[in-house]
Amino acid sequence: MTTLDFSPLFRSMIGFDRLAASLENAYRSEPGGYPPYNVELKDENQYRISLAVAGFAEDEITIESKDNLLTIAGQRQSTEAEGNFLYRGIANRSFERKFQLADYVKVVDACLENGLLHIDLVREVPEMMKPRRIEIRNADSRQAIEHTVPVEQAKAA
Repeated sequence: MTTLDFSPLFRSMIGFDRLAASLENAYRSEPGGYPPYNVELKDENQYRISLAVAGFAEDEITIESKDNLLTIAGQRQSTEAEGNFLYRGIANRSFERKFQLADYVKVVDACLENGLLHIDLVREVPEMMKPRRIEIRNADSRQAIEHTVPVEQAKAA
């Protein structure tokens, strides 16, 4: 079995701790897993996560968003009566799924419909973080602006 050592990333990448931890978690997590899910891009800033949670009631599922981590957990409150099953393919177990969210992505809605849990997310970048166009002026207009600086600011400089 091949193992990957992510420790060099932790030593040499300053401020990218979450990225290195995400890579390590993704490598160690089981492929597929339970419950199966889809991640859909609805438009440039809107996403939807759909989880197949057949057999779970709304009060058996919890959704929590904290520190850019979305956690979805299902805890079965009642078990089905034991019967004489010839084949049991419907999972009857609890689960926990975690999704790392990018900055400024937040959960806006969740609904359970036909055995699918739909979680809608939106990315809302603050105005101060959005790209903005900077006007280029000539040297004459810059000198005019410098002469209009209040006296208190000019003395402090």
